[in-house]
Amino acid sequence: MPRPKKRCTQALIFLALVVGILFFFHDHDLELFHRTRSQDSENSDPQDKVIQEPQHQQRIMEPQTLALSKRPLEPCFANVSAANLSGFSAQPRHIQDFLLYKHCRDFPILQDVPSNKCTGSSGDLGPVFLLLAIKSSPKNYERRDLIRRTWGQEREVKGATIRRLFLVGTDADVLEAQKVNQLLAMEAQTYGDILQWDFYDSFFNLTLKQVLFLEWQAVQCPDAAFIFNGDDDVFVHPDNLMIYLQSNKADEHLYVGYVISNVGPIRVPWSKYFVPELVVKENRYPPYCAGGGILMSRFTTRAIRRASHLIPLIPIDDVYLGMCLEHEGLTPVRHMGVKVVGIQSPSRRIGSFNPCFYQDLLVVHRFLPYELLLMWDAIKKPDLKCSKTVLQTPTN
Repeated sequence: MPRPKKRCTQALIFLALVVGILFFFHDHDLELFHRTRSQDSENSDPQDKVIQEPQHQQRIMEPQTLALSKRPLEPCFANVSAANLSGFSAQPRHIQDFLLYKHCRDFPILQDVPSNKCTGSSGDLGPVFLLLAIKSSPKNYERRDLIRRTWGQEREVKGATIRRLFLVGTDADVLEAQKVNQLLAMEAQTYGDILQWDFYDSFFNLTLKQVLFLEWQAVQCPDAAFIFNGDDDVFVHPDNLMIYLQSNKADEHLYVGYVISNVGPIRVPWSKYFVPELVVKENRYPPYCAGGGILMSRFTTRAIRRASHLIPLIPIDDVYLGMCLEHEGLTPVRHMGVKVVGIQSPSRRIGSFNPCFYQDLLVVHRFLPYELLLMWDAIKKPDLKCSKTVLQTPTN
């Protein structure tokens, strides 16, 4: 019997030592953890305790992103005084973000186009007559690819050069952005048509995208005679654009598209276009062209850029451009060849996708990628024949 007792005693002592060691390291780790948290708290900015920055906006404040720019940029911090506005806390998060950061207008360029994009010194193409500035979301590779293969081809039409750009931001999700940015870098290397900035690409940042493009264009492509500014889900007939533009002058006012007037901000919070009085106090918008597709001259582009330096950003980009026009004493003009909500066949027997409806138009909004390819193939066929019945003007 003595031996079993001795063995039990030794086992208990060993177990006690093991437990003691585990508790020692556990307490030590906890102490280290709390000490680190305490130091982090002591070193943090007091303003961070008032407003917790959204993840995608924190990247604006990281100094290491500045190395991606061609010139030194100052980090843009939140305007914390916006949080003191009456009703700020009741606004949706995207409205709060807009108010906190709407003053930020300078962001690093992640992907730029070749320096000879607009000089006419590459290949056989001459100076830019029409610059296609197409707004695209980072993930929309298929749309960009089809535009390159169809109406967005860089070429000469009737002796005038067409050049192409895709205007892109970054994805809000950090991990997703890493993948998509690699894709955009590959596109930039292959096609030389990606102009990307390090800001969160969202609906409410479309105005920021427009302003950044205007600043880039003023430096890198100031002599482009005309600019087409549109979305990546539109169908464009470039030959018709060129015919129309060649009857106009680059140094005179031109701003044409589908004009919207006698409307104001939507105050319903559930709407995609919701704009509270904290953002826009006026209940009226000036006349403007729908952002799906707009043609503008060099003269008008410069006027809009000049006005943009004086007018605070609002989240609806096409309305903002209309505000800039109004500030400069200019007005938009409607062109019947620009259709923003597709077209409607005049007869139930004829589908609205008939190419005869599109052969004389300039821009049609809301195209799926495969529809874009099919329509481009259809209108390019030399044997396309259209009867008078089919050619009756369709309605929007």
